[in-house]
Amino acid sequence: MRDNALVSALKKMGHNALLIPLYLPLTLDEEDQSAGTPIFFSGINVFLDQKSSLFRSAPEWFHRLLASRGLLRWIGTRAAGTRPEHLGDLTLSMLRGDEGNQARELTELIAWLKTQPKPDVVCLGTALLMGIARRLRSELGVPILCMFQGEDVFLDTLSQPYRDQCWNELAVRAKEVDMLASPSRYFADLMAKRLSLDPQSIAVVSNGINLEGFTANSERRSPVGREADVERPVIGYLARMCAAKGLDLLVDAYIEIRKQRKIEPLKLKVGGSCSSTDERFVDGLRARLRNQGLLDEVEFWPNLDHAGKIAFLQSLSVFSVPARVGEAFGLYVIEALGAGVPVVQPRHGAFTELVEATGGGLLYDPENPHALAETLQELLRQPERQRALGAAGREVVAKNFTAPAMATRMLDAFERAAKGALRVRTNPGS
Repeated sequence: MRDNALVSALKKMGHNALLIPLYLPLTLDEEDQSAGTPIFFSGINVFLDQKSSLFRSAPEWFHRLLASRGLLRWIGTRAAGTRPEHLGDLTLSMLRGDEGNQARELTELIAWLKTQPKPDVVCLGTALLMGIARRLRSELGVPILCMFQGEDVFLDTLSQPYRDQCWNELAVRAKEVDMLASPSRYFADLMAKRLSLDPQSIAVVSNGINLEGFTANSERRSPVGREADVERPVIGYLARMCAAKGLDLLVDAYIEIRKQRKIEPLKLKVGGSCSSTDERFVDGLRARLRNQGLLDEVEFWPNLDHAGKIAFLQSLSVFSVPARVGEAFGLYVIEALGAGVPVVQPRHGAFTELVEATGGGLLYDPENPHALAETLQELLRQPERQRALGAAGREVVAKNFTAPAMATRMLDAFERAAKGALRVRTNPGS
């Protein structure tokens, strides 16, 4: 989503930007900027490359067949989802680039890139792709910039010995790119420590969103759902419906607030992606709410489109995604603030950075089991403060966290990468 918004903004600024999807077709709620571009490292081929040496020597036409958008989209809608603990060998192979089992896929990507206008810079959207940087740089003769994007959570979930091997390989590969960038200072410092890099050699390029369709704070709270909630306070959540994002923690906080009966009536609205692997988790939350007699007071809105997402956000009073681990950024925080909705987030990861930069919400201590409910209740009791925080957050988002603002920052990073102005450096103390 970040990369798609970036390419769209760059094109609107008059730049020639090309978005190349890997593994699967992009899943977006906005116009797909990669439409018409082949999918490389297609998920089926990458998996079979890893599992079968015989497949790696299969004819080209068979590889192309398995890389078709239609097939990959069909498979993607039916897949149960990836489990990091089962992907250690594949992740390590990808990080090894032309030394891994997917070297053929890299050759195909480079051959296609050579048929296109030569780029000034190539940007890798995640550090998990750094294995292809060395050969891209050598054969295309262009600088490579790589964005960090929350890779630590995935890598730390890999089974041993692959976890340590992947981190070690990533540290080696990080020195093969021309420039590294992170969406937050928090994550730049974290990855610098994990990879023994100088944190000042990692540029901070904050993410941004497309604000088209988002209305001002005074116009929000439009009706959405089973009834109009213009006057009724509503707590909202918009992220993947899973335990990692803390949805169960928010449900527990909602139950705790309702038991105290100090804010009545109070609704909870849950939106976001919900795959087949998330459905059992969500069913468990529904059962918990049913046992408390609150299921009818909670709405679930899975897989919203862009217009639906905006309408959802504009119907909220307060927003919270109490993620259990530190996020590299948290795009949903910016989306809520873009709709003028104040946020309540745990004091860890990039949330502290975002809330302090925008002035659009409150932070709570994630170590205190009652802090989320208490902080939500505190803000729900103060409608004027809600509006003030939401308005302040929206103003800063409209200035500093839009897609055009992100594109401007990325252009500066591209120019510095092209000039070699900010090269990756190891930590002198490591």
